[in-house]
Amino acid sequence: MDAEVIPSGSKDASRMIHHSPQTRRSRTFALAAVGLLTIAACHEKKPPQSPTIRNRRLGSAVLAVTPAINLSGKREFDANRFADLMASEASYAEGVSVVPVSRVLAVMAAKGWERIDSTAQAMELVKLVGADVVLVFAVTEYDAYDPPRIGVSAQLYGARPGSRHGSVDPVALSRQAGLAADTASGSSPGLLCTVQRVFSASDESVVEDIQRYAAQRNADGSPYGWRRYVVNQQEFIRYCCYATIREVVSDTKRFSESERVGRHE
Repeated sequence: MDAEVIPSGSKDASRMIHHSPQTRRSRTFALAAVGLLTIAACHEKKPPQSPTIRNRRLGSAVLAVTPAINLSGKREFDANRFADLMASEASYAEGVSVVPVSRVLAVMAAKGWERIDSTAQAMELVKLVGADVVLVFAVTEYDAYDPPRIGVSAQLYGARPGSRHGSVDPVALSRQAGLAADTASGSSPGLLCTVQRVFSASDESVVEDIQRYAAQRNADGSPYGWRRYVVNQQEFIRYCCYATIREVVSDTKRFSESERVGRHE
């Protein structure tokens, strides 16, 4: 029996094409692909923003950071890692270049120093690493449990702003085997400022500041949102470093008097 031939333009042919299983599968796959692309576009993460810190105190300067001095009585954090995070946040300050912490550690080790205990030591370190200023800081309180609480006492040593001529490449410094030459000049070297804070995630003003900081860092990309900087120990330390540097270079009072713990002696 001869097979029936259906003209391509007929209604029957149209129905056969319309109901073809292969056609339905192709359309389903196409719609699924479009849906996935739409979802991906809606959930595309924005690149992290860099929260710039206004630098009202130093102007253009090269800054070194020493390892954290542990006065908290706790052994739950790495003093050198704390310094790395402090140096990292300092790099967001306008006009500030940061000497690698590894360079600072190498110079201190060569001098047999475990910590900086005097203004004279601090000023010698400034000279040896080729910086303008050095940030010496201590961790006075440390409680990593939610809500975390960290106390920081920081002192900035160096020459007064504008007393330095020329600049130092911190990357080049990190590769040098010898000590940097004394390129500092000017007057009134010594202690420039002291900052002491206790950052407690149970304090409303601190929480509000963390939320602003998290918004700058696009924390919405994390399942925890802004609380990422509270529930993660390292991220809370990073925030504390950022807030400390902001206070040191901007001389702006951002926290209530209840957050003060007195002047460093």
